[in-house]
Amino acid sequence: MPRSDRLEELSRIAVDCGYRLHREIGPGLLETVYEVLLGEELRQAGLLFQRQVPVPIQYKGVVFDNAFKVDLLVERELLIELKSTERIAAVHGKQVLTYLRLMDLPLGLLMNFGQATFKDGLQRVANNYFRQTS
Repeated sequence: MPRSDRLEELSRIAVDCGYRLHREIGPGLLETVYEVLLGEELRQAGLLFQRQVPVPIQYKGVVFDNAFKVDLLVERELLIELKSTERIAAVHGKQVLTYLRLMDLPLGLLMNFGQATFKDGLQRVANNYFRQTS
C-alpha cells in the first residue's frame, strides 16, 4: 500500500476513534484523560501507538534531547496532538506543523476535545503532504 494510502487509512481510523470517544465521554476532561482513552480506542482498532514520545531538537550544534513530547504517535507515521480547550488557537496548528517538520512526518491531527462537537475541534495539518488521488 502506498504511504499516502496508509496515512489516509491511519487518519480515518484515528478520527473515528476520536469521534467515538468524544461522543461517549463528551468535552471537559483533562488532556491526559483523553490521551489515555484515545490510546485505548486506537489499541482496540488494532493500531500500534506511543504516548508522550520525546523528540530532540538540534540547532547549530546544540542538542536539546527532550525539547517536546508528542501526545500520540500512531504506527510511527501519524502524529496526534490533543487539546481540551474551548477554542483552538492558531498557535496550536503551528505547533503541530513544527512537530511534523522536526520529526520529518507528513501528516498530523489536532484533536480538541473541549469543543461541543468533535468536528469543530478537528484539524488536519500537513507537512509537504499531498494526498494522491487516482
